[in-house]
Amino acid sequence: MSVRRLRVLIQRLPPESATMTALRNALTPEEYEEQARNGKPEEGRWSMDQQLLAGISDALRDLQYITVVANSDGKGRKPKRPEPMRRPGVGAGAPKRREELTDQHAEFLFSLLNPDGGAA
Repeated sequence: MSVRRLRVLIQRLPPESATMTALRNALTPEEYEEQARNGKPEEGRWSMDQQLLAGISDALRDLQYITVVANSDGKGRKPKRPEPMRRPGVGAGAPKRREELTDQHAEFLFSLLNPDGGAA
């Protein structure tokens, strides 16, 4: 299997796959900012359905928060406002730093994907 073929296969994985999720979660805050500035939602790592579901989830959590605050007597602690669901292209806090992919890691991954040792 060639490296090009591997790249094409990975790029065509569904957004909810473990690989695409790992790639999305590995983005640094700088990469998130760049994707937010230059990104095109229609070409994002989430499908439009996933974007809409995340929006609905955020709206429901906001409504729940507003309902609790509006019906409280104000004497106790005020609940913390829910944070929006993290989306590709939008930075949210400082994500955990992932270990950089080294040549050794890349060779190991390649050997797992191509056990017969075929040329790239």
